Amino acid sequence: MALLVLCVASPADAARLYRWKDKQGYTQYGDQPPQPDQVAGGDLDVMRFRNPPSALVRLRLERAGLRYQAWADNLMHGPVEVLLGFRRQRDVRSAPGLPARAVVPARSSVLVAEISVTDPLRGGDFELSLDGMPGDPSSQPQDYDYRLPFEYGRVRVDQGPGGRFSHSDAQNLHAVDFAVPEGTRIVASREGLVMQVESDFEKAGLNREKYGGRANFIRILHSDGSMALYAHLQPEGAQVRVGQYVRKGQYIGLSGNTGFSTAPHLHFVVQANRGMRLESVPFRMFGPLGQLQFPSSR
Repeated sequence: MALLVLCVASPADAARLYRWKDKQGYTQYGDQPPQPDQVAGGDLDVMRFRNPPSALVRLRLERAGLRYQAWADNLMHGPVEVLLGFRRQRDVRSAPGLPARAVVPARSSVLVAEISVTDPLRGGDFELSLDGMPGDPSSQPQDYDYRLPFEYGRVRVDQGPGGRFSHSDAQNLHAVDFAVPEGTRIVASREGLVMQVESDFEKAGLNREKYGGRANFIRILHSDGSMALYAHLQPEGAQVRVGQYVRKGQYIGLSGNTGFSTAPHLHFVVQANRGMRLESVPFRMFGPLGQLQFPSSR
């Protein structure tokens, strides 16, 4: 019986997958080394794999008799939706059928599917993929009075909602880019739990393919399941840690000019998971003189 799993979202530490032939001549796989008397002819291979430390979730395979259980481990301090699918399959079946989705609570694990060989005498093989998206798709964002995310007296907006430069996609449609000098102290616009922090990227430019997915940012989870993103921070500009609860108005970081950016600014957007995809949410924001108006660029 041949079974192969591709762990695409494992933790940073290297892991091992063992492959050997049993005395009946069938190829076996496992995450633990077999006993010497289980291996025919001493033919044992050890495969190592490593995945990026920024992964949201990891795929874990456990053997249960003739079945394999595919678990999703959430590494984050907030819910994550996962999508498990076959990259390749031969003579195997899964329950439930793949692709399958599941919501994994913060710092928890969920059994997503069980996989078994259709005919143990013939054997089979497969590869799995696991994707993750922050947030719970069942969340219902509520109306809220967000505060200005900095104390800078003059408010200037470089790009408003629907801006053609980078606010035309679903994730950023309602985003606002505040033109603030590098090093401006950024504060939380709403209380919540720090869910993600990226702060080690140093470059910036207009190459969307190279910089579009890279920027220093802080993601804060709110009580209604929505998430605020504070992006383009200075390298090492985050002043909070993952898992920390922050108050409204609390100092969280320093603005910068990293990632897909033309000039120093703070990119602020409220997002919600809408089924393995992030969508921006309209919001109301207030400064010292009352509610701010962000003319749409659409």
